[in-house]
Amino acid sequence: MELQLTTPALLFSTISLLLLAFTNRFLATAQVVRNLYEKYQVSKDEVYVQQINNLRYRLRLTRNMQFFLVISLLLSVVCMFLLFANEHLIAQWVFGFSLMALVYSLILSSIEIFMSTQALEFQLQNIEEKDMETKGIREKISSVFQKQP
Repeated sequence: MELQLTTPALLFSTISLLLLAFTNRFLATAQVVRNLYEKYQVSKDEVYVQQINNLRYRLRLTRNMQFFLVISLLLSVVCMFLLFANEHLIAQWVFGFSLMALVYSLILSSIEIFMSTQALEFQLQNIEEKDMETKGIREKISSVFQKQP
């Protein structure tokens, strides 16, 4: 099977959309970091430290996702140039590496999605725990007032 000049070009639209999505993820995570930083300055709660660690890991994942996506795009361009120069065997190898970079970026994206979901689960658990504490305090107060001497 011979690689055609249009084959690596097919990745351009895909990579562009993924890069936009990854950049949006990065911006959303950066906003969460900024908000968390403000909350942490007010209260040095351990919950914030755990969230900060999770966000630091997610930011590294997002950076690597974007990096390998850009590498994939760059290799696709090199592949097109090699095809144009009639270097078909080298172009096939370069295109293969481009696909591998794209796959690795998508794997990192899956991990980042898992991490962000995990962070949301942690938030929900924290809310539930505080809600349970509040209910327990309310029950104790109401039981004190219901007891009559």
